[in-house]
Amino acid sequence: MELRIRNVTKAFDTTAALKDVSLDIRSGELIALLGPSGSGKTTLLRLIAGLETPTSGQVLFGDEDASRQPVQKRQVGFVFQHYALFKHMTVLDNIGFGLSVRPRGSRPPKREIERRAKELLDLVQLSGLEKRYPAQLSGGQRQRVALARAMAIEPKVLLLDEPFGALDAQVRKDLRRWLRQIHERTGYTTVFVTHDQEEALELADRVVVMSQGAIEQVGTPDEIYDHPAAPFVHTFIGESSDLPVRIENGEIWLDDRATGLTTEGAGPARLFFRPHQVEIIEGCGRCLAGTVVASRRVAGTRRLELELGGAQHRVEIEVPIDHPAARRTAISFRPTRWKIFPDARRQNEPQTPKVVAGHG
Repeated sequence: MELRIRNVTKAFDTTAALKDVSLDIRSGELIALLGPSGSGKTTLLRLIAGLETPTSGQVLFGDEDASRQPVQKRQVGFVFQHYALFKHMTVLDNIGFGLSVRPRGSRPPKREIERRAKELLDLVQLSGLEKRYPAQLSGGQRQRVALARAMAIEPKVLLLDEPFGALDAQVRKDLRRWLRQIHERTGYTTVFVTHDQEEALELADRVVVMSQGAIEQVGTPDEIYDHPAAPFVHTFIGESSDLPVRIENGEIWLDDRATGLTTEGAGPARLFFRPHQVEIIEGCGRCLAGTVVASRRVAGTRRLELELGGAQHRVEIEVPIDHPAARRTAISFRPTRWKIFPDARRQNEPQTPKVVAGHG
């Protein structure tokens, strides 16, 4: 089922949770809505489900306008963060619940409901637990039951709201791999909400990055990480440092120091780069130079925090674990991949640079 969101705005009293949002979701696609708390991602999911009604705009299921349809008519499967299983029902009855409460004319026979529930129990790798109750299951098992229940109605769209948020880190990793496998086997159009960037990048076909009720960027995980379209995306996805710079005669300057980086445009800008995308330079005259003020191990590398420009600026860079840099050591470097964005905070300066990505 193809989904189309057209110029949707959603306001609660005087607060706009979504602001003129448009998005196309292809049939069979696995989409992540990613953003911090308050970005509007859960509101958008609830609008797709029919749990909220847009203030303006449309939610289309295929060519059908579902904007004012109640949730019961949309045939969506919904998985919540905290499972929402019926405590008094067995696993098998929980999975079959959506089918058992259908109107009599469309309700399958009891035996068919049981067959379908057992089939899904096998799909989510919980065969043999059909007679247990939710309290007898682990958190990961409960979430698998919740997903099986959502799939039992053969939904047009599968919606997941922070599905692994209540689980510990290792269980989350295991279930992420498992959910991707389930998606490839079933092919449901699936939309899930998360604030966990690692989860979104690992699972999704495309990621929708949201902030303050608007979409900042839509793209594949590689596009989002390697080619962020806005400063917010660069800082929210992965780790990054940024510096206030200026562009003169095609060269990027930090304060009174030429960085050795070149670009188009002129005027104030911000230079963004990731800690691992730098090269250490010995005795350079046109580079970035700072003093190490902190050093810590990050897995198989060492992360250095540097002060630049007489402690005016701070950045982080990554070096090999055995690098000799120590506290208060001077170090010179240059980004190998970087991006320039216009500096909105310094708009009183006359010229504005273009948005440019760079490679050393």
